[in-house]
Amino acid sequence: MLKGRIPVATFLALVAPCAATAQVVNPADTQRPPSPPESQDAAADIERLRSWELPAVTVVGEPLPELKEEERIGSYSQPRWTAARRFPGTRVYVVPEGKTEFEVWYRPTFNKDGTTDVRTLWELEFGLPYRFQLDLYFRTDQTGDESEWLIGQQVELRWALADWDVIWGNPTLYFEWVALEQRPDKIEPKLLFGGEIAPRWHWGSNLVAELELGGEREYEYQWTVGVSYSVIDYRLAAGIETILQFTDTKEDRGDMTESFLIGPSIQFKPSPPATLNVAPLIGIGGNSPDARIFVNFGWEI
Repeated sequence: MLKGRIPVATFLALVAPCAATAQVVNPADTQRPPSPPESQDAAADIERLRSWELPAVTVVGEPLPELKEEERIGSYSQPRWTAARRFPGTRVYVVPEGKTEFEVWYRPTFNKDGTTDVRTLWELEFGLPYRFQLDLYFRTDQTGDESEWLIGQQVELRWALADWDVIWGNPTLYFEWVALEQRPDKIEPKLLFGGEIAPRWHWGSNLVAELELGGEREYEYQWTVGVSYSVIDYRLAAGIETILQFTDTKEDRGDMTESFLIGPSIQFKPSPPATLNVAPLIGIGGNSPDARIFVNFGWEI
């Protein structure tokens, strides 16, 4: 053995433990920011989902539905069909938390004297936490063929009493404030109901009071009903809608004027974010208008 030299076997015995614990560092890795936790990525993806993209929620004790629109979704376990307006004249429940939609309304009323009243609405709809919903409207009204257009706004707030199917009829409280120039302000409380009768069959019903805060203090009371059948899953639905209305003023309080409207209600979804509702209702009875047509188009943002 040569003096001053370490035998190869001894050298390997000394170096091997160090080599085993050493880490090889790529210089490029030191420039990379740390990756966010996988759970944060998943949460961000869920926040970006629209109502047609939300995954179905499994309800214990219930079979899986055959239709996409009857799948349960969102934090309230509601059917997917309730995420979009089903009936133009009848509201059902609240939209899912986090949903935003823009809607346009056109509603002509054909009176017996030959004149036409026209109402248009531009609406933004927001699904809020804790089963709340907020709707903001810009509104125009024209009474008669020659009158000027009146401009105003509406603010609507809803609150569902419980998650879907916890209480029969899924009762939802509704309150709306209406301000239209040259007319007294109005408040409009409602009680909303809705549900599923059987596969493909859906229903809604509202109890409504529309109360003027000044002027003649006209009060309107309505009972609306809508029934719908899904002809093509998440694409086409058809049914019937009715509006029974009683009206009086402070000068003849209790002496009600009655009107009744009935007609078909059709919903068409040309694409997942788009919803078109049309309901041409015919007046029945001497105090009813000849007809009132609801046309509503919505686009989920």
